[in-house]
Amino acid sequence: MNFVKNLLLYISAFVPMYVLVFVKLCVEIANQNISFNVLNTLNFVTLLLLILAGVGGLIWNVKFSTDKSVKIKIISKQNITDKHFLGYFSLFVFFAIPLDLSLVSAYCVYVLVLIMIGIVYINNSLYYINPLLNILGYKFYDIEYKEENNDEIKSAKIFFKGELSTDGEFFWANVKNQHFCFVDKKHKN
Repeated sequence: MNFVKNLLLYISAFVPMYVLVFVKLCVEIANQNISFNVLNTLNFVTLLLLILAGVGGLIWNVKFSTDKSVKIKIISKQNITDKHFLGYFSLFVFFAIPLDLSLVSAYCVYVLVLIMIGIVYINNSLYYINPLLNILGYKFYDIEYKEENNDEIKSAKIFFKGELSTDGEFFWANVKNQHFCFVDKKHKN
């Protein structure tokens, strides 16, 4: 189950790129630069499925996760969104714009590059590098925290929508995964 959640988080990281490629394909067909054929139809279907899987996976991870959350107090925080976002975002913009997916060779290269990036992304737990989350208002933080009724200071990487407070307020988080978790002010369970 964790592998599926992680794969869907990877797919969600590229949703903005899938949308760019989808729009490019629509414009090319509207301008009659390319026509509907098997490859272009496959591109449309694949892109729509990837967009739906990415958005669905992100919603599943953020809103409907059944993992048990604990109450935590943030001791210190460091917003590190900028350290990861621009390099990744520029990678997929660079990758999406010039690619001519009406050619079988370009389509094959596109798929292979996504698979290779996916292997690195999942094997190295790079889930926090997700431009879609940043576009949706989430920021990525390195934090030190204490669980309620426990004075042990721990650290984690978290996503939080908006600005994270360190003024003693309690938050709910599933911090089993030290590579990333989503933090909310409300208890979900």
